[in-house]
Amino acid sequence: MAAARQGGSSITRALRVVEAVAVAGDGVTAKAIARRLGCPLPTVYRALGTLVEEGYLVRLHDAHGYGLGYRVAELHRSLTEQVRPEPALRTTLREVHTAAAAAAYLAVFRDVDVVVAHVDDCADHPRPDALRVGEPTPAHATAAGKVMLAGLRPARLSELLERTGLRVGEDFFLCFSPERIDPGNPKYHTTNIPKVVGGITPACTRMGSLFYSQALEKVVPVSSTSVAEMVKLLENTFRMINIGLVNELAMMCDRMGINVWEVIDAAATKPFGYMPFYPGPGLGGHCIPIDPFYLSWKTRQAGIEARFIELAGYINGQMPHFVVDKVQAALNEASKPLRGSHVHVLGVAYKRDIDDVRESPALDIILLLEQKGAHITYSDPYVAKLGLDHHALTSTDSLSMAGKADCVVVVTDHSDFDYPGILQRAKLIVDARNAFKNHKSDKIVRL
Repeated sequence: MAAARQGGSSITRALRVVEAVAVAGDGVTAKAIARRLGCPLPTVYRALGTLVEEGYLVRLHDAHGYGLGYRVAELHRSLTEQVRPEPALRTTLREVHTAAAAAAYLAVFRDVDVVVAHVDDCADHPRPDALRVGEPTPAHATAAGKVMLAGLRPARLSELLERTGLRVGEDFFLCFSPERIDPGNPKYHTTNIPKVVGGITPACTRMGSLFYSQALEKVVPVSSTSVAEMVKLLENTFRMINIGLVNELAMMCDRMGINVWEVIDAAATKPFGYMPFYPGPGLGGHCIPIDPFYLSWKTRQAGIEARFIELAGYINGQMPHFVVDKVQAALNEASKPLRGSHVHVLGVAYKRDIDDVRESPALDIILLLEQKGAHITYSDPYVAKLGLDHHALTSTDSLSMAGKADCVVVVTDHSDFDYPGILQRAKLIVDARNAFKNHKSDKIVRL
């Protein structure tokens, strides 16, 4: 905490991020905050991570699932008293603090996107015989008050609770269990996805396993909270790096005139030593684009450079630009400039058949197209309205717009789209998801 109060450089950078969130107000994305500060998006998350390291809980989350309209809730007065933020941030914090005092914490957590809370708050009212499980989700608690799910470091919380005289593994049981969800997956859901849990002590692990086994089909105990946390980071980093590999392969194949989708499908016939990953317009969601950079930041503190993560992050970050270049080249082949052309985007959610646009590559693609002078419309059966940096768009009918647009871009391949009907009406299609895999037409430009 001394570094925070002395205004150390890392804390100063982190607070600049928080101030940017407050000043920007509603209708902005984390990427817009990065642009406001003139720094890469990973830097924003690393700066927020600095606050976590210094004893503050920082969570980026949109309760409505859109990743837009970031706001700040500050639940500990010492931040404003010791750091003395800018007036705009002070006003925001004062308003939210007043609201927090008048309402239950749960209501506050559900209605904010960024929470900055001093972890001492979690130890203000310790209870013996309590099980506390940290999950990488917004903080919430059961009505009975016996279980609290809070996104902060287990070791730090254990230290704070033990200052009250309670003993970990005897008076309270502290665990960490990483979130495992696959939105939109009809086969795997919370009940049948194995649940990893690790405790501060073996007794904590046993208690956490017993708790989860009451509702879940399989619990996987591990030896510590650190192992449990690294499991989550490995899972997301594994996927992020392999997606980066196939995205780079897609750019290679594009230059060489090879169908990357055919290459991957043929490679997937190998019954051992290979797992198919597929290219796309970029990463999205609240885990895969973000979590690996936490690991990279943490390993850098240990003197290790996470080169795979940084390289994959760079390649994945280039994919929206690659898609826009494909659109521009396709329009040029049709003797049309991108400036002034009507480009219709199919799908803005980050993933098929869900309504979540957090970190969706569609946001970058739309922004880049608008910067180049294109007129943008979109269709998404799950996202009726889309808030951008300075304006908002409303979803339109995909079939009617396909016939009006100069180019249709498939960013998210929702199952609800009538692809044969779109193909029939569209003049030109840039397919970033292989949605038209079973269709052959000179209109289609594949990734």
